[in-house]
Amino acid sequence: MASSEPTQAKASDTRDGFRFRGGHVALDFPATLAARRQATPRELLALPSDLSRWLVAAGLTASALLVTQDDLETAKQLREAIYAVAVARIEGTAPPVGALDALNRIAAGEAAILKLDRDGQMRLLGSARALLTSLAHEAIRLFGAEQADRIRQCESETCALLFLDLSRSGDRRWCSMSGCGNRAKVAEFRRRKRAAPT
Repeated sequence: MASSEPTQAKASDTRDGFRFRGGHVALDFPATLAARRQATPRELLALPSDLSRWLVAAGLTASALLVTQDDLETAKQLREAIYAVAVARIEGTAPPVGALDALNRIAAGEAAILKLDRDGQMRLLGSARALLTSLAHEAIRLFGAEQADRIRQCESETCALLFLDLSRSGDRRWCSMSGCGNRAKVAEFRRRKRAAPT
């Protein structure tokens, strides 16, 4: 189970078509709306089965769950609430009331049960709705913790991924150095090369 314990993101953190570069499960969830800053974002949670796949890929459950259309709508509300609160934290502004209401409403549900497997892995047991409640709890724990000051959004113009900056200096700019960071550095190198006198 992914927990509030952060992990360093890697460029290869893609599982079952979903990106996990946030370093925290709550920051990974908004990435299910890909190309968020583009004119036509791509919905990765189009079907209830997509949410089930994400819950497995995120490590919140070991196997596929029955997900209803209502669960999917709740998941999208939670995703957008997490994104809005995270962006407000990044910008140093008050979170939108509607986002806080949605986050707190979903967190008020019955949470999944935390179990320890024989192999030493933590797992959440419960319905898709219960897992979403537990995910809302993780988001609230993060937003209410000192680490919330380390929430960042990738500076790439084509990326909107959120991440927890665990760098010593606290000045990480991209969701991934080998992805967005490398592309930005190559673009900057080319720009300087073109601008250099010949």
